[in-house]
Amino acid sequence: MKRTLRNIYICIFSTLYAVSSSQAGQIAQKLESRLQIQSPEDEIAVIITLADQLDTSSFKIINNGLLKAATKSLSRAGINKALRAKADITQRPLKNFLKRKGARKIVPFWIFNGMAVTIKAKNIDALAKQPGIQSVRLDSILSLPVTMAGSSATPEWNLDAINAPTLWAKGYTGAGTVIASMDTGVDILHPDLASRWRGGSNSWFDPHGEHATPYDNYGHGTQTMGVMVGGDTGSTAIGVAPGASWIAVKIYNDTGQALLSHIHSGFQWLLDPDGDPNTDDLPDVVNGSWGYEDKVNECFSEFVTDIATLKAAGVAVVFAAGNSGPNASTSVSPANYAESFAVGNVDEQLLIDFSSSRGPSICDNTIFPEIVAPGINIKTTDLTFNGTLPNSYTFASGTSFAAPHVSGAMALLLSANPQLSVAELESAIISSSSDLGDAGPDNDYGNGLLNVAASYNSFASFPWILFMPAIIR
Repeated sequence: MKRTLRNIYICIFSTLYAVSSSQAGQIAQKLESRLQIQSPEDEIAVIITLADQLDTSSFKIINNGLLKAATKSLSRAGINKALRAKADITQRPLKNFLKRKGARKIVPFWIFNGMAVTIKAKNIDALAKQPGIQSVRLDSILSLPVTMAGSSATPEWNLDAINAPTLWAKGYTGAGTVIASMDTGVDILHPDLASRWRGGSNSWFDPHGEHATPYDNYGHGTQTMGVMVGGDTGSTAIGVAPGASWIAVKIYNDTGQALLSHIHSGFQWLLDPDGDPNTDDLPDVVNGSWGYEDKVNECFSEFVTDIATLKAAGVAVVFAAGNSGPNASTSVSPANYAESFAVGNVDEQLLIDFSSSRGPSICDNTIFPEIVAPGINIKTTDLTFNGTLPNSYTFASGTSFAAPHVSGAMALLLSANPQLSVAELESAIISSSSDLGDAGPDNDYGNGLLNVAASYNSFASFPWILFMPAIIR
């Protein structure tokens, strides 16, 4: 074990002192356009990325058998420390420059090597020319995701469609796993969700500083969370993994807006919720039921590094495919990243929904989405309005509600086999999906319909998989 520890840290710190680019950083087009209409003294919120980034591919640590969990935890601690060390060393000159220029609201990031800052327009050109700057771009706004109203449907049809009850019957309900939501928040007063919150100071993050405990004034986050972990308080089961615990990032403020910097802060928090890299309190799965619907068929790569880093730490990341269909080439980011696991939605007849985004992915020209899951007329939790409506439920539609089925399914599979890596999880789900539409993978249904029972059977029949080498990706 001591030799393993030594090798891990050699692997980590060997990438810390890479030579930085000497070229001037690129000012993004949207920021350039803003500068044309701003006066020199106007302040602009921007995000800076440094050229010297930690290569997460260096964290390919081999795990074998029963040592896998221990080395996974060790790897997570190493990644956190290495990222922090890289940022601390390389950001010092930039911080000094920003202070000299009177910049405000300086927020350093280490999940990727960069910063968010508010700076006067007249100083942005000089900022971009600082040594080691890769890019400077506008800290733009993501608008609130919209819940498409559904209507009453057969109770639990969506759970039966993915065969979740089969795993419950075997005793696998997601117990021992943690699912994270990045959304509008969660209504902690809902009886189907309250007892499933992990609790403590490391289970809720509001980058806007508006709420110290879980809260949701829009409902979208509460609705998606119900699909993942809800129970049967309302007389029918609603959640895929009712035994799982949840944590959440409220990326949208109370006016329904999220800055890019707030989303980066949310991803960074998920990589180390308690701020102590030596404790392993990361989630197992992250659900993102949002996307840039105003950038259809664009590869908006803002969060690629964040997601890749989480996956390097052994965290699965699931995204809604988007609601920009029915035409081909309507993928949206972040779902269309190679690093994301994208989910489209089908109705009760298992037909692809009209609005579900189609592929191929503009980012890498691969099949999009990865798979589909139920996303029409899904019964789930809704706002309780400060507890006045404790048994509040709704029927919702959209890929926002298909993605949580996959996040919950991953929790079920991990409760059955905690040793599964992200790559193994994704592979099991894709390879065991039920083919729909044209034979084989296609850009409507992806690889097919989520079938969590078949995913379980794909590895449960081979107990030796626990002892095979695997890569944390």
